[in-house]
Amino acid sequence: MNKINVVGLGNILFGDEAFGVEAVRTLEVSGDWPEQVQFVDGGTQGLYLLDYFESCDALMVFDSIIPVEYEPKVYCYRNDELPAFIHRKMSSHQMGLSELLGVAKLHDKVPPEIVLIGAPPHDLGLGNGLSEPMRTHLARAVEMGYEVLEEWLER
Repeated sequence: MNKINVVGLGNILFGDEAFGVEAVRTLEVSGDWPEQVQFVDGGTQGLYLLDYFESCDALMVFDSIIPVEYEPKVYCYRNDELPAFIHRKMSSHQMGLSELLGVAKLHDKVPPEIVLIGAPPHDLGLGNGLSEPMRTHLARAVEMGYEVLEEWLER
């Protein structure tokens, strides 16, 4: 892979909404990554992130999500699993994620590899930081992200 973008989505002010941002920050410092891997604190920037989605060969996104199954665990969705899932618009960022991927598709610039890693939020209180269950999920999400990055870098 020539270029890999790892993007964390979420609002750090609202408890577990910070999950995606915390995950990307933690993953970045967990290894000695080559220059082809770029880590992006995407926050709540929405369409301003389009270039990060369109300019890579592989895209990894971390976000606080409410999956179809809604079990309190970490979920990892790849490529073809994404469209049906993100169009359900179960979090404010998935709406942005869906739109970003839609625009990238219109531009014919969807990355060949896309992974979404997330977990359902427990506490969205203002200024609360990550809840204890979400901190546990964070460790597993970072581990999953590390494994996917290693896989991509071996190609």
